[in-house]
Amino acid sequence: MTSLDKPTSETDQPHRTDQQDADAKAVTEAALFEAFGGVRGMVETVLPGLLFVTIFTINKDLTASAFAALAVSVVLVVVRLLRKDTVKHAFSGVFGVAFGVLFAKMTGNAKDFYLPGMIYTLGLALAYLVTTLAGLPLIGLILGPVFKENLSWRTRNPGRKKAYAKASYAWGLILLAKCAILFPLYWWADTAQLGWVLVALKIPPFLLAVYLTWVFLAKAPPPIDVFAEMEAEEEAEKARKAEAEQSARAAEARPYDL
Repeated sequence: MTSLDKPTSETDQPHRTDQQDADAKAVTEAALFEAFGGVRGMVETVLPGLLFVTIFTINKDLTASAFAALAVSVVLVVVRLLRKDTVKHAFSGVFGVAFGVLFAKMTGNAKDFYLPGMIYTLGLALAYLVTTLAGLPLIGLILGPVFKENLSWRTRNPGRKKAYAKASYAWGLILLAKCAILFPLYWWADTAQLGWVLVALKIPPFLLAVYLTWVFLAKAPPPIDVFAEMEAEEEAEKARKAEAEQSARAAEARPYDL
């Protein structure tokens, strides 16, 4: 077993100072901001649905509401492309809105604009719970690359794996609670009522889940930077090869004993 594979226990972690705790919280906050898109990502998530329900509430026109939502989603992607920003959050919004428009136009029921997103939310909630029960919490798969630890937390950092498990359970249960509100409304509320409730439930559950993730990870052991470890191993290997070559040249240059 190499040094890169050796697991550590929670008791092996050194006691952290207040400054180290503050640094850990700051790093975790920055990583979560990057992973989930920050304020701009939230705006891009809310705006298409807000535009749809606003227009539909005013004129009850499914076509105008649906294509206005799709248009603003496309504009958000174009703006990101022009600014050379990451487009993953905006693109996910475009696909979500496009599926909603397709469902609503196929059935002629304006409420079906929201159905793909609701099904996705339910599936995501189950994914968080099932992957955690399987020992591979989804939030760890999402954030591992962001923290440059990849999957090292699975075998080498049990305290961090536990934090990822807690965070994944939190995400799963919060999203299930959201679904428990939305799916009954889909059956008995009208389109405008469902739309306004869905808009209202876009940000608060998300912020709660992100906050709990931040709390769990800020208290967890620091991530193991596997990229830095690999670079260090490569540098050490280069140094060993250089030393061996130097020794070989020295041996060749040494005069033979008579």
